[in-house]
Amino acid sequence: MLTNRQADELYQNLSTVADTLKAELSLREDVFDTETTAKYQSLLERKWTSVVRLQKKAMHLESVNMALQSEVDSATSSTNPSKRNQDPASWLPRSPPRHLLEFHQATVNCLAFHPTFSSLASGCDDSVLERTLKGHTKAVLDVDYGGPRGSMLLVSCSADSTIKLWNPADEYKNIRTLTGHNHSISAVRFITSNSGSKNLLVSASGDKTLKVWDITAGYYVRTLQGYTGWVRDVCPSLDGRYLLSAGSDQTARLWDISAAAADPENKLVMTGHENGIRCCAFGPAASYGYLASLAGLKTPPPTNTVEFMATGSRDKTIKLYDTRGVCFQTLVGHDNWVSGIVFHPGGKHLLSVADDKTLRCWDLSQDGRCVKVLADAHGQFITCLRWAPGIVKNKEAEQAGEDLGELQFRCLVATGSVDKVVRIFAN
Repeated sequence: MLTNRQADELYQNLSTVADTLKAELSLREDVFDTETTAKYQSLLERKWTSVVRLQKKAMHLESVNMALQSEVDSATSSTNPSKRNQDPASWLPRSPPRHLLEFHQATVNCLAFHPTFSSLASGCDDSVLERTLKGHTKAVLDVDYGGPRGSMLLVSCSADSTIKLWNPADEYKNIRTLTGHNHSISAVRFITSNSGSKNLLVSASGDKTLKVWDITAGYYVRTLQGYTGWVRDVCPSLDGRYLLSAGSDQTARLWDISAAAADPENKLVMTGHENGIRCCAFGPAASYGYLASLAGLKTPPPTNTVEFMATGSRDKTIKLYDTRGVCFQTLVGHDNWVSGIVFHPGGKHLLSVADDKTLRCWDLSQDGRCVKVLADAHGQFITCLRWAPGIVKNKEAEQAGEDLGELQFRCLVATGSVDKVVRIFAN
């Protein structure tokens, strides 16, 4: 009934204890005859295993209670609950989701919100994009919206080693296919810049490289090398100068791809994870105050520079880094591979999803404590997480090509899963 280890723990010095007990109670040797011994022989082992099960259940309930208490503490920290509920900066996803999208026939791998309209693109192992856009011959692994101002495009990448561009204004027709990688392409993102140029893409691939593409010309203009394993994710900075990438070789890398960079492969390598890194994200300027405190800085750095980064790994942890490559915080709580991370646009929280089927919210103002867990976010492994981009306040300025200024962010989060379902959480 017991494992060898359990038996050793249970029966250690048991005979000595039994002899001492008999002596103390003045019991005769014939008290425990063969029949009595057989009757109670397995009783102690059954009680022992029952205690072990109860201990595990108690520990689980304690962890659930701790998570709920953290959520209550965080929710009641505001002096005015009504204002807190209306404040987008304090909003966090909660169950049940607002919408369930059940169209795919296989694992949902990626998601992207349209920057302007109430549209969501999703890619899947069934090799189609929902609307439905057919063109890839294998699983669609990532999607993103972007492109030149006034000409919004959707980009997708696939296990078929191609990148495809789709035109939403023309019924999502496939307008270009980019080839150059010789392995599955796991991530693709539009690159923006301070000059307003949005003609560049970056892709990450199983061929251990990243490529920067000119979508107007239709070919790649730069290949970034250095990884010894699959490059799983890539994230451009808002100014388009830097790229943050994550790989299966357990490293994250910061690349300077600006024109001022003498060597575009001059990179910062971040280590510390004990398994492959699946996702990465730059910390937004709104989070600098909280992240600076976690990093031990007395004052926040300038918001017009890249200062902080986050990575999620198969080692079940999330790590926060500064631009020196120093890991100043590790967030522990997921029970399985971390598959997606995103910073709350309000700056105070970081959201993550994992193969443990949960969505977790980490409060950066409370030493990165996990303050909310959606344990029933999906029925199977969660593969992707996206927060909807902000809405432009000044439409006339956008149409005139002027500086758009601050965006008004939306409380809108989407997750995808092996259960073939997309879930939308909204305020």
